[in-house]
Amino acid sequence: MPGWGVAAALLVAGLLIGAGATWWLTRPEAGSPQARIAQAEQRLKAQQTVVAELQQRVATLTRSDQISRDANRDLQGAIADRDEEIAGLRADVAFYERLVGATAQRRGLSVHALKLQAQDGPVWHFTSTLTQNLNRGAISDGVLTLTLEGTRDGKLQKLAWNDLRQQASAPGVVYSFKYFQQVEGDIFLPAGLTPVKVSVRLQPRSGAPIEQSFTWADALRGQTVAE
Repeated sequence: MPGWGVAAALLVAGLLIGAGATWWLTRPEAGSPQARIAQAEQRLKAQQTVVAELQQRVATLTRSDQISRDANRDLQGAIADRDEEIAGLRADVAFYERLVGATAQRRGLSVHALKLQAQDGPVWHFTSTLTQNLNRGAISDGVLTLTLEGTRDGKLQKLAWNDLRQQASAPGVVYSFKYFQQVEGDIFLPAGLTPVKVSVRLQPRSGAPIEQSFTWADALRGQTVAE
């Protein structure tokens, strides 16, 4: 029926117009508190997303930087160890050349170097390098002892081998070699003593004793007689 169709169309149109009017009247205005809150919430969510991404990047870069720092530190340590090893090898080569090289100066039994290192409490460990290249192939043997001079309470004090070993009739350290040998042992320093000079005394199996003195500072550095 034509009249019914027109009425239905008018009814639908009226409903649409009413719905549109209702939305228009109830929508958040651009400057209204509801609109500002909605916009602020959207911006907040966007900023939170950005911050989360940046934090993740920082964490990743921090881990990478720490790994790089650790690797660089390990590398620097390895380089330092190698440099020290190379310096030691060069010193050994120079020592051997001076001792047995074609142009080496011929010398009899002598104290080439003395090195002192602090241990626990009053204990000091000594390493003395003995050499001889005058009689090639000959065996040099005997005993080594140390003596020490220092000050305590403003007075000069001399300590014999027995004092340094804290043992009556302490035996010396035995040595026996063809060209060189490092002889080691421990000594004990009394409390309050300031060391000044230490002397190495060699008593060969046959022949006169040989003595070489070092300042305490030189002995701490392990300085050789030739230096």
